[in-house]
Amino acid sequence: MAEMIGPRLYCCCNCRNHVALHDDVISKAFQGRNGRAFLFSHAMNIVMGPKEDRHLMTGLHTVADVYCSDCREVLGWKYERAYEETQKYKEGKFILEKSKIVKENW
Repeated sequence: MAEMIGPRLYCCCNCRNHVALHDDVISKAFQGRNGRAFLFSHAMNIVMGPKEDRHLMTGLHTVADVYCSDCREVLGWKYERAYEETQKYKEGKFILEKSKIVKENW
């Protein structure tokens, strides 16, 4: 009999709290503070910090850092606002740094 396998998940590297679904990955070609990062349409079990304007590689954005809701590890950020028209698709999306997440159920 086949085993029941759940969805492929990404978890906090520190405490293994579930933070995102593989199905919500939009792109794996992003840059975070510490290297490669993934753009997600949704994230879960996170806490958001205050909004602030940051000059990123693609221009000025309003972002809020996102933290694991269990251990408070900084995982990345949420794009709240993009000031350049070509970057508007990022609004409401999440950057999670590859070095801060691990795979589960793969």
